[in-house]
Amino acid sequence: MLRGFELKILAEYGQENIAKVYVASFRDDFEHKVEFVESLQPPIPRDKKWVLIVSSSFGCPMKCLMCDAGGGYAGRLETEEIIAQIDYMVLRRFPDRRVPVKKFKVQFARVGEPSLNPCVLDAMELMPDRYSAPGLTACVSTIAPVGSDKFFDRLADLKNEHYSNGLFQLQFSIHSTQREKRDWLIPGRKWDLNRISEFGEKFYKKGDRKIVLNFALTKGISVDPIIINRYFDQKKFIIKLTPLNPTVRASENELASTLDPMDPHSAEEIVNDFHHFGFEVILSIGELEENKIGSNCGQFISSFSESELTIKGGYEISKYRLRPRDIS
Repeated sequence: MLRGFELKILAEYGQENIAKVYVASFRDDFEHKVEFVESLQPPIPRDKKWVLIVSSSFGCPMKCLMCDAGGGYAGRLETEEIIAQIDYMVLRRFPDRRVPVKKFKVQFARVGEPSLNPCVLDAMELMPDRYSAPGLTACVSTIAPVGSDKFFDRLADLKNEHYSNGLFQLQFSIHSTQREKRDWLIPGRKWDLNRISEFGEKFYKKGDRKIVLNFALTKGISVDPIIINRYFDQKKFIIKLTPLNPTVRASENELASTLDPMDPHSAEEIVNDFHHFGFEVILSIGELEENKIGSNCGQFISSFSESELTIKGGYEISKYRLRPRDIS
C-alpha cells in the first residue's frame, strides 16, 4: 500500500499538442523539487503514442557536462514520489487509470541517474497493476555507474517477469567511443564498453527490444563505428544518434552539436558507417519547438527561485542562464 505523498505543482510549461513540463515539490520543502514531462510525437495522436518522462532524484550527483540536471543534489525520490509524478499526468487525462493508448511509454530518464535509486524498480513493479494500460512500456536510460550491478540484475528479472516481449527498453548513454573524452563528458566511474556489452548479452532475450546505445553527437567528441562493432552485436544492440540539446551546461562548456536538427543529412556519413557494420540506426530529432518548451533537455527547476513560481512558457539560452519566455 502506497503512503500518501503530497505533490504540489509549482509551474507548468509547454503545449498540449507537443509537450508539457511540470515542476513540483514534495515534503513541503522548496529544496525537494522535481520536474516531469508528458510528450507527443506529432502528427501521431495521443491515443496512439503518449510518453511520460519522470525524475528519480532531487537533482543529480553525476554532473554530466551537457546536462542541466546536475548540481543541487538533495537525495533520492521514494517510490511513492516517483509514482506520484506518473499519477498526476495519468489522472488528469484518464481519471479511472484506464489508459487506452496503443503505446503508453514511461521513461525513467528525466532528473537523476535511475540506477542509483532502487525505488525506480519498485515503481516499475507497481505500474502494471496500478494502471489498466495494455500498451504500457517502460524505459530506463542510464550511464551505468560502477557499483550499480544489483540494480541491473533486478532490472533484468523485472523485465522478464513484467515487461517481456518488447515492453521494455534499456538505453545506455555513451556519447563517445574515446575513453578520455567519455570520462570528461560523464565524470565519475561507470561501466566501460566491454562491461556494457557483457551485461547486454545476458540481459537480452528473444522478443526483447534491442538495447539502445545513445550518442549525442558533439563537435570534437569521437564516435567510432569500428569500435562499437568490436564490442556489440548488431542483433542485440541498436544505435541512437541525437543532436546535442541546447542546455545551459552545454553552453557553459562550449559544447556544440555536429548533428544539425534542421538538416538530418549532417549525420549521413556516420549513419552510413554504422549501416556498413549492419547496425540499425535511429536518427532521433525531436520537434524543434521542444527546445523552446524545454521538454527534451535540461531542467526548469533551476530557472526560477521560490519567489518566481508563475513563470510560463519555455526558455532560450541567454549567455549562461535560462531566460523564461512565453510560448503561444
